[in-house]
Amino acid sequence: MATTFEEPARVDSERRFFLILSSIISLGIVAGFVIQLAAGRSTFNVPLPYHLHGVVFFAWVALFMAQNVLITRGNVALHRTLGMISVFWVPLMVALGITIMVVVLRRTGGPFFFAQNIFLFSNIGGLTLFAILTFSALRVRRHTGWHRRLMLCGFALLSNPGFGRIMPMPLLIPYAWHLMMLVVLAFPVVGMIYDKRRRGHVHPAWFWGAGAIIVMQVIADLVAVSPLGISLTQQLIAGTPGAERPMEAFLPPGFTL
Repeated sequence: MATTFEEPARVDSERRFFLILSSIISLGIVAGFVIQLAAGRSTFNVPLPYHLHGVVFFAWVALFMAQNVLITRGNVALHRTLGMISVFWVPLMVALGITIMVVVLRRTGGPFFFAQNIFLFSNIGGLTLFAILTFSALRVRRHTGWHRRLMLCGFALLSNPGFGRIMPMPLLIPYAWHLMMLVVLAFPVVGMIYDKRRRGHVHPAWFWGAGAIIVMQVIADLVAVSPLGISLTQQLIAGTPGAERPMEAFLPPGFTL
């Protein structure tokens, strides 16, 4: 009889935990962009790809939050129906994510506190892994433990632009990108701690998700610093304003926080 009452309580607790963790990630993403806009470092006066990218990616944040709210309230049917949007929305995000990355590199050279080659290949790797984790989560959606944890790891990968806009990135050169990725990894780690305390063991999905993020970054770094990676980066921005800055991370002359 005790087990009958404990199981629903544990399920409800886990759902609330994922809702809270998803909310923190979402708030970090939104806050990062709002802060930069309020500080005058961002503007809406940018080419169309910026706006398309923003609408599509923030729509995913809204959808992800809605899905967590629905499952927390027990509306499984609508949760499953909305989940099918992912089938075409995720590829659209990957395509627009790579497009905006190329546009930014050519137009401005990319954020000065990132090396251009690291920025290029890490973003490609991150977007690809986001799609892999998300589709893997959809594939195992009948296994709730795997599904929600892999989805959360994929969502965490999208948080680096938001949290990167909150962190003092110029002060973190030349480790800015990798320190930002540690913030991304913090969310699976929090999930591991929760599992250990509430379940007595860590669900293997966290190890797969966090491990995939680490492996992806290692591969991206190796490709980025290879002769091929450097050559491809140079070819991508050749003849554009982006080629006027150094490839490595740097502080612009006269820069002040």
